[in-house]
Amino acid sequence: MEALTLLTFVKEHLLAVLAIIITLVFIYHYIIEKEHGVKLSKKYRDSIYETQSKIFLNATQYLISGHKDLAIKEFLNAVDLNRETLDTYFALGGLFRSNGEIDKAISIHRSLIARENINESARLRALKELARDFDKGGFIDKAIETYKDVLKINRDQDEVISSLCRIYEDIEDWDQAYNYRIMLSKVGHENQSETISHILVEKAKEHFVRGDYKSAAEDLDDAFRFAPSVSAKILKLKIYLMQSKLEDAKALLIELLKEHPMYSSFIFISLDEFNHQGDKEHYFEKLKLLKSFFLEIEDAQLDKSPSVILSQIRLLKDSGKIDKAFEKLNQWIETNDKKSDVLDIEYIKLLIDIGKQNEALQQTKHLLGNLHSTLTRHYCSQCGYNSDEIFWRCPQCHKWETIQFRWKV
Repeated sequence: MEALTLLTFVKEHLLAVLAIIITLVFIYHYIIEKEHGVKLSKKYRDSIYETQSKIFLNATQYLISGHKDLAIKEFLNAVDLNRETLDTYFALGGLFRSNGEIDKAISIHRSLIARENINESARLRALKELARDFDKGGFIDKAIETYKDVLKINRDQDEVISSLCRIYEDIEDWDQAYNYRIMLSKVGHENQSETISHILVEKAKEHFVRGDYKSAAEDLDDAFRFAPSVSAKILKLKIYLMQSKLEDAKALLIELLKEHPMYSSFIFISLDEFNHQGDKEHYFEKLKLLKSFFLEIEDAQLDKSPSVILSQIRLLKDSGKIDKAFEKLNQWIETNDKKSDVLDIEYIKLLIDIGKQNEALQQTKHLLGNLHSTLTRHYCSQCGYNSDEIFWRCPQCHKWETIQFRWKV
């Protein structure tokens, strides 16, 4: 009875039953083919991974040996093999940038930013790389804009902030340089006080050049609160001279010489520069009085410094007091054991100036026998950059107040 009923049901619903059977068959084949497809896909992926590994190894070897062009070709092969591997694109973009092919680097990083299937972390990375492309290529405005776009997404990017600091310092936009150095001091790990002080000094210089001594002094006060840099004190000396505050200038000069005796010549070279609005005669009149004070200083600590005595000798020579310069230097050499080739050369020049050629010849022979170096030059204590010019910020490594002195032939 039950079998008859079932048969009757099948006859009455034949189409429905056939539809169910066909559906079940399709589902079975789908599952089987899917499993087979996964196996094929995994095998294919393993093959791609193995090939990419060989490509990356070759590219690394080319990079180590300095063949950037060959490394780029290997990375291009990796891109052709699998266009979804983001690290390959980043490596390729970085290589193009370091190889000077900025337009290709920009194109790669822009294409990554435009992708729809990229996560936000990778998009941010691509944006940072694009900013570096613009920066390296000299597209300053675009670099600034793109670096700022990165900070809009994530403000705790100390490398990005540092890059903006460097750019604004390079273009001498001291207001923005100050703002970003303050920002860097909050998110970075290095103390920015000394650099901020220098930036405030640069701001003060702009006011000083325009004759706005009040604003210059205010910026310098801020600079001293961060760090009492040498450049800040020299500019303060100039302001004191313009304001006829000679006693303040004398006290500051003594302080500066005792803290940094090596800067003595440096100080007066800087003070001799008159590149601002104001009464030029008044300034140099006060400067002359300050120089006279310096020449008459009697201080046991300063008297032992070769740099201080050299500055005094040169000031005496510049004012035509050759005999007094010779007397002072001769006395210093007799009473001090410190050796200085530069002072020896100054001594020989003075012997010639006062007509003692034979003695000058003897001193020259002695000097040549022991000569290690002559002629002062400046160099950066961080990167070794050399220059005869005074620099507060190294043009090569961009560090502040790293200038040192070398006695060099």
